[in-house]
Amino acid sequence: TAVNTLTLVETFPEASINSPTENPSKSPYSSRLMQSLGVNLWRWVFDGLILSCWERSRGMAMGQRTQLRFRLEIRDTDLIALPWEIMQPQPGQSAISLSPDILFSRTISEVEPLPELRTDQAINILLVLGDDHKLQLDQEASLLKKILLEGRPLGKTVTEYAPCTVKTLVKPTKTELIQELETKAYNVFFYAGHGLPDPDGGSLFLTNELKINGIELAQVLTRTGIKLGVFNACWGARPAAIHHQAIPASSLAEVLIRHGVPAVLGMRDEIADAESQSFIQTFAASLRSCKLIDQAVAAARQELLTLYKFNQPAWTLPVLYLHPDFDGELIKSLDQGITKLPDMTSSGIPTSVNTAYLRSLEQPSSPPSGKIWLLRPGVTRIGRTKDNDIVMPEIYISKRHAEILCRNTLHGTTLMTNYYLQDLSTYGTTWYLSPNGWQQILREEVPLTSGMQLMFGSSQIGIWEFIREEHS
Repeated sequence: TAVNTLTLVETFPEASINSPTENPSKSPYSSRLMQSLGVNLWRWVFDGLILSCWERSRGMAMGQRTQLRFRLEIRDTDLIALPWEIMQPQPGQSAISLSPDILFSRTISEVEPLPELRTDQAINILLVLGDDHKLQLDQEASLLKKILLEGRPLGKTVTEYAPCTVKTLVKPTKTELIQELETKAYNVFFYAGHGLPDPDGGSLFLTNELKINGIELAQVLTRTGIKLGVFNACWGARPAAIHHQAIPASSLAEVLIRHGVPAVLGMRDEIADAESQSFIQTFAASLRSCKLIDQAVAAARQELLTLYKFNQPAWTLPVLYLHPDFDGELIKSLDQGITKLPDMTSSGIPTSVNTAYLRSLEQPSSPPSGKIWLLRPGVTRIGRTKDNDIVMPEIYISKRHAEILCRNTLHGTTLMTNYYLQDLSTYGTTWYLSPNGWQQILREEVPLTSGMQLMFGSSQIGIWEFIREEHS
């Protein structure tokens, strides 16, 4: 799903947050109070150049018929606990986290780099049930499994409804938890149980006495490739405090994002069992429908609003943090994924034994001389984006710039292998060096011979030599 992204960093002068000027009704969560606070938060954030940037970005997204992904970074620790999700321009208009054309989340800029992420086509969840004192965790686990493991709905294709697995750990030790994460390729970590604010990233109660803090958990989640952490526990998105003074970078969600976890969903305050179950039910179903993580959170938040009304805090409690380099994609549906090359060694079909690669030649402003890219059997895709086999992150390179094709032809009992270069670029900016000089390839296919020199996009990127090694 295509989205535009706008990231905003906000800090506020001391004492700039005042109570709403309107006289609220007696209920602490009245509709009037919620709207007044939401409008004031909006006015504190969107002013002057920031408002102009917002209007321009939203106009561009609407013109492209895409959602605008809006990420807010709050650097003043004392302001993190405020419900920024309720910001709205005017009374009667949608809150920013409820608007259908906006994907709202929080973010942090001072983070570890995003780890290399797997391309998954299934949701693999590790469900951890911690201390369950006064909680309905068994009921919640059963509900979650029912949603995630039930068969594909009628009318939904496999590309519209992702396969899913769920493994449950009940009150595990730290060792059991780490071993399970390291044993299998999970992409979602789901914790349900009690949680408390703590200076080291909050505390989660695995058992009545055994706790794990955010820093400890972050190490294993990043190491094992978890893309999404969901914490159905109180105060997962609230900083710890000493003498009523918030401690910087102390909430569970912040600590995990800072360590490089791509996405974290926590609760800003206490949430009732019925409310959390309603939220998780819609959120999980949306993930199976191949929605982006922030899209799934928005859908679940809207469900809470419908069930518990605007003037109740339920829909404001879930807080989503996204790593600044993460696009929110948990899985790729089958029609988006990259086709894998099957293993033909045991099929009886002859296969060639040779090695081919591109080697950079020393040129001004080129990649380091001697850099080598091995070519794949079948098709090697060359382009600017990360879904290509050979990535050239330059402005002169198209997203899908060219392909090198490896074709095997059987002549009698002899297998002949030949390589071809096919141009797919937007402006036909692919060349090869012939005896008559550089020749442009414009949406054509040319045979490659060992030693042939190639150029993609521009001479500023460098010249590459096609090399083929045959083995007897």
